[in-house]
Amino acid sequence: MWAAIAVPLWIVTYALGPDALPVEAGLVFHVHEMVFGYGSAIVAGFLLTAVPNWTGRLPVCGAPLVGLVALWVVGRAAMLFQSGPIWLPGVIESAFLVAFASLIWREVIAGKNTRNLKVAGAVSVLALANIGFHWVSVTSGGLPQVAIRTGLAALLFLILLIGGRITPSFTRNWLGKKGGDMPAPFGRFDGAALIVSLAALAGWAVFDGALVASALLVVAGVVNFARLARWQVQRTLAEPLVAILHIGYGWAAAALLLLGLSGVFPAVIPRVAGVHAVGAGAIGVMTLAVMTRASLGHTGHVLKAGAGTVLIYTLVNLGALARVAAPFLEYSVQMHVNHVASALWAGAFAAFAIVYWPRLLAPRPGRAA
Repeated sequence: MWAAIAVPLWIVTYALGPDALPVEAGLVFHVHEMVFGYGSAIVAGFLLTAVPNWTGRLPVCGAPLVGLVALWVVGRAAMLFQSGPIWLPGVIESAFLVAFASLIWREVIAGKNTRNLKVAGAVSVLALANIGFHWVSVTSGGLPQVAIRTGLAALLFLILLIGGRITPSFTRNWLGKKGGDMPAPFGRFDGAALIVSLAALAGWAVFDGALVASALLVVAGVVNFARLARWQVQRTLAEPLVAILHIGYGWAAAALLLLGLSGVFPAVIPRVAGVHAVGAGAIGVMTLAVMTRASLGHTGHVLKAGAGTVLIYTLVNLGALARVAAPFLEYSVQMHVNHVASALWAGAFAAFAIVYWPRLLAPRPGRAA
């Protein structure tokens, strides 16, 4: 819902000027809320479900969970209304990710789940990048570019790491009913792909535009496309619920490639195209892919994409494609394309709320209310 609301708020400000709305919804708000507002909610929603499965510990529920949700909601209000001393909204908003990162470290360590220490590390990087965003905004003004790139890099790495687990796993489960070739199991190539991607993202976050960092991003993009090709994507096209995971991972590989090419050929590939391939493409598509699948599974529905789910996938991909394509067009056309892209992308999340809200509130099939 926040994704469906925050993007139109920004577009109104983008089209009509900073005083168009009685709230703070300008460029700083837009960038922060897409990366650290929406992004943090998505990471938290996934990990609060996944970590108990990884560690064997009880999930966070009751008052602690309500407290986490309240911290996140208060943070959104602080960013939207910007009241009090200049430093106060940042302090309020930073509390959620700090608390959540601490929680993930506690659960992973207590569960002796050393395999996922890297996940806890990525969440901590996201929290630190968020603090850095607020610090630079207050002390220097403008967009804190290193903090933004670091936040995006943390989210993209989580997609490569976790998406690289669940995409072949869910594909294998679905193809198991049909027989034939299966996705390649995790091996040295996958491990090398993650190491190269991590190095490339770290280089991009700190040294954006440097030739070595850009070349490494190109290599990471190619390697991740090769990784994706090993997961039998061509056999999943009959079931959108499975195919969308491959499309989301493909967006991640394309984002790495575009970011790298924008550094190698800055006069040809606009940097902002790669940035939106990360945000609107990889993050937007992969998170909706996981949200729809998890919502169906956890509410006891058949794991099959209906018409509403296919509409969600169509809208988010069209929105991402339009947003990535806009910088390549003449400036006079870009604003109109951005409006269309925003409507499509926000529409995908609005459609998710409309389609899945009744299922999430209803009792599981076969159970009493």
